[in-house]
Amino acid sequence: MENKTEDHENKKDTIDQENSEKLTSIWKDLKVIIKGILDIRADTDKKGTIQDIKDGISMKGHTAWVLSFSILIASIGLNISSPAVVIGAMLISPLMGPILGIGLSIAINDVDTLRRSLANFGVMVAVSLLTSFIFFKIPIFQDITPEIKARIAPDVRDVFIAIFGGLALIMAMSRRTKQTNTIAGVAIATALMPPLCVAGYGLAVWEIDYFFGAMFLFIINTIFIALATFLIVKFLRFPMVKYINSAKRKRIAQVATAIAILIFSFSVYEFTNLYKVGHFKNNAKHLISDMKESGIHIFEVEDENIDYHTKTIKLLLYGNSIPEEKVAFWKSKLGEYDLEDVNFVIEQSSSTDIENKVQELTDLYVQNQEIISSRDMKIEERGKKIKELEKELNKYYRVPFTKISAEARANYTGLETLSYGNVMTTNFNSIDTISIFGATWYDSIPNTKQQEEKLRIWLKIRLELDSVRVINNK
Repeated sequence: MENKTEDHENKKDTIDQENSEKLTSIWKDLKVIIKGILDIRADTDKKGTIQDIKDGISMKGHTAWVLSFSILIASIGLNISSPAVVIGAMLISPLMGPILGIGLSIAINDVDTLRRSLANFGVMVAVSLLTSFIFFKIPIFQDITPEIKARIAPDVRDVFIAIFGGLALIMAMSRRTKQTNTIAGVAIATALMPPLCVAGYGLAVWEIDYFFGAMFLFIINTIFIALATFLIVKFLRFPMVKYINSAKRKRIAQVATAIAILIFSFSVYEFTNLYKVGHFKNNAKHLISDMKESGIHIFEVEDENIDYHTKTIKLLLYGNSIPEEKVAFWKSKLGEYDLEDVNFVIEQSSSTDIENKVQELTDLYVQNQEIISSRDMKIEERGKKIKELEKELNKYYRVPFTKISAEARANYTGLETLSYGNVMTTNFNSIDTISIFGATWYDSIPNTKQQEEKLRIWLKIRLELDSVRVINNK
């Protein structure tokens, strides 16, 4: 009996060991598969990537002109609110070069490339601002459009786009076979150009808030793209630039590290602030949505009515006034929306205010209808006048005399000459115009009166005239 028990336990241990070995083998195979899918080191061209980034840093000559033209195209797209035109401009713009150069140079301690990248970055910003400023300084292009409004302040989602766009861009560029579609897609998604154009617009129309807001959005995108480049270059272990003086190399490495830490800290700080602003506005919108669903009538909420910095939410209600108890109820629920310390202001518009507003709209509608009716009457009067003038002109109907005279000569062989003119007659009650034809007949024609009558009837029918007179010129 004991032998059977021992055999059973040994058999169980053997099965457990085999299962454990199978699981270990599966896990190893899975790790190999995952590594093969996610590993980016194997297909990295470090030397070629460094050279490609360095080649794209310069903002001189052809590149500067291409940048100027693309800024103009983007400015036109913003002015006419055409996303397609703006996207086209972003595809041809060379804005990424200096930004990638900054991230790369800090990562590999290349001080020369860093200086060159910063200098060209400054040139890039200056050329872009100047070009867009000149365009928007033209008065007919100064109208604010939805495309411009959408780029006067950063959002936490812009940060995510810049981070992931920058990661995708440097990964695509670091491959031995470049993924040009990825590079183009990142240029569109990160949208560096439109904020620069809007900043130029802000300067042109002297809206300083627009300028600083758009520049802030541009700088945020720039920092996170450069940061993404820095992280991937470090992860892929690109070769560090070596200097003959080891002390100098160490000092440069320390400065580069300090710059990277400073930029990273600033990026984290700004990201946190943008996240808090987005979280605050999102919670406020949820609160407002729930209030509307409960039957409270709220006017459309503008962005300035939800202010994170002053922790204020201001709502304007319409319709029947809600009691103070209900106002107090919603204020007590602020904690559920993570809005505890918010200054919650509710302004109720009285029914009289609504009636006055409706009356104003009604009066405006009546005025517009009167204008339209008056315009229609003027159009009708002008139409009648045109008809009268056409009728008057018909009296001066110009006879195709050359053609008529040729036909008359063919029909009436005795006709020697033919003349034509319009004569105005009046009976002192009205004025009429009569077409008169003068005919001269050869002496061989015995009965000219009969011929003249036939000619008169023919001319009346041929020319479709009400009255025709034929006289003998002799």
